[in-house]
Amino acid sequence: MGYSTRITVFPFTAIVGLDDAKTALLAVAVNPLIGGVLLRGDKGTGKTTLVRSLANLLPEIKVVADCPFNCDPENPSMMCDNCYRRWRRGEKLPVTTRKMRVVDLPLSVTPDRLIGTIDVEKFLREGVKAVSPGLLAEANRNILYIDEVNLLDDYIADLILDAAAYGWNIIEREHVSFKHPSRFILVGSMNPEEGELRPQLLDRFGLVVDVNAPMDPELRAEIVRRVEEYSIDPIAFYKKYEPLENELREKIARARKILREVTIDDELLRAVAEKIAEMKIRTCRAEITVVRTAKALAALDGRRKVSEDDIEKAMKLALPHRIKLNPFEEAGKRERPFEQKSSGQTKPHSHNHHYSKDYNLAQQGGGGNSPGSGKELRLGSLRPSTSLHIIPIRRASSRKWMDYGRRSRKTFRTRIGGFVGAPIGYIYPAPRPRDIDLVGTLIASTIMGDRGKCLAEKIRRCPVPVLTMICLDASGSMNYRKRIMIAKAIAYMITRRSYTLKTWLSLLAFRGEGVKEYIPPTRNYRKIMDLIEKIPSGRKTPLSACLYRVLEEVSIFRKKYRNSEAEVFLITDGKANVSITGKNIKSELVGLAREIRRRRIRLYIIDPRGRTVDPGIDYIKLIAYHSGGKVIRI
Repeated sequence: MGYSTRITVFPFTAIVGLDDAKTALLAVAVNPLIGGVLLRGDKGTGKTTLVRSLANLLPEIKVVADCPFNCDPENPSMMCDNCYRRWRRGEKLPVTTRKMRVVDLPLSVTPDRLIGTIDVEKFLREGVKAVSPGLLAEANRNILYIDEVNLLDDYIADLILDAAAYGWNIIEREHVSFKHPSRFILVGSMNPEEGELRPQLLDRFGLVVDVNAPMDPELRAEIVRRVEEYSIDPIAFYKKYEPLENELREKIARARKILREVTIDDELLRAVAEKIAEMKIRTCRAEITVVRTAKALAALDGRRKVSEDDIEKAMKLALPHRIKLNPFEEAGKRERPFEQKSSGQTKPHSHNHHYSKDYNLAQQGGGGNSPGSGKELRLGSLRPSTSLHIIPIRRASSRKWMDYGRRSRKTFRTRIGGFVGAPIGYIYPAPRPRDIDLVGTLIASTIMGDRGKCLAEKIRRCPVPVLTMICLDASGSMNYRKRIMIAKAIAYMITRRSYTLKTWLSLLAFRGEGVKEYIPPTRNYRKIMDLIEKIPSGRKTPLSACLYRVLEEVSIFRKKYRNSEAEVFLITDGKANVSITGKNIKSELVGLAREIRRRRIRLYIIDPRGRTVDPGIDYIKLIAYHSGGKVIRI
């Protein structure tokens, strides 16, 4: 039964396809300093299976036998405080070998479980303040695997980033100060449909691979055959691939031994630096990662000199995710909106619209793409630097509209006496505690000398999800003077803002007899960015139906996330000519606006008409007055 510990893991060499992902994982197994691997792809493509199967191929490492932090007995700079003090005293540290393993990090992990806390049992039994190791201690010199890493809580992600950046985990809890090495290979997997990854966390991954299911029917059929064979008899299936597994394991071991002897020519190194500079990659980690990956690939082939093929493979894995760290950076390469295509000089409109210098509007009647010239304007995509000068009603301010309602990307509530959120500390003494912190009570009462007299209460940090809703008026009145083009440009800028703040984003458009939800709350900002351009315009204006739909969507979102906040950007000229009850439209809008105020929904009404004279009734000021919203006029 030597295979009893292996029967639950699919053999690495039995996985069909995924060559780039395999190469990336083998490279970091040879050289952990590469910085980790991120596997991006749709669900069911084998990302998790591939990572877990890597555990059988990892080599053994020497560790201090009685240390829970996997300290290196041969390197004092990678020892915890306890082992370092013993080494300084000249004590001989007991040595044993352990196999590298994959440490799973669940999305529900708490800060105490991640970084470690005080050992309550030892404190009660011996009266000694000792540290109980966390997952970062287990992951030291191993692989830390995060499935669905893009769904990880920001607070937990920050703790992991700190440990990954410095290579040390520092614990400051309950009057205990302790540090231990935390140098792990960070491996993550994610489904891009569930949201993008923070740029800071994305850059922490040395290699990023897009994992896609093969489209060849023969390969897909082979996948099914192997999975079925494995499910029937895992032990027999593993024995079938055991020679290949052993061969690959020895290959990794040999590569780690000769890695220090692998060299790269100065000319090749200079060519790598020139190429990366030409690609305008802003992080210096790019060159370092490419060179380390190329050396690892050369060592895997048994060579001691890096070749051009090694560099090409390494650049394919290490550079794509560093070229653009957000989906909007590529927008500048495409055509700017509202731009004249003629060779003549572009001048702004004579209308009373107020635009920044970043906008080039064709002069009316000048033969360009101007309203009234008979040529249709194209939205295209806004550059990241594009901005609008906004005149807010009832406020003498020159702030840009994107500053309104701005919340920090890390939106949290810190609560005392609550039962929701991750515990981050405690207060002592607490007069009337409801959420009692047992560890804090034991430690603090002992230190203060009033054991059993007072209680400590937990302080919890609860994330606050924010829903951003874009409500776009796509009725016929918005086609006047091409206001729909300005409205779509504003919707694009709101999408970019939502990406920066990492809020949930929803897109609604209303025209005709009702409202269409183009996409429910999501963090797939690229998808919304593509949908904005495809929204048609024309017909009537069901403004009441839009406000009613806003209330429904916010209600559904808050049932899922109880502590959430909602902000609505209503881009409209304020016209309304469709009733949802068959009664007076004005009374409907007043009632819906008051309900928006009652539910504490932040409403921002963006009027794209500017200062032009617009005959007819609009309800913008009416909705803003009764909802408590802000009106922002272009």
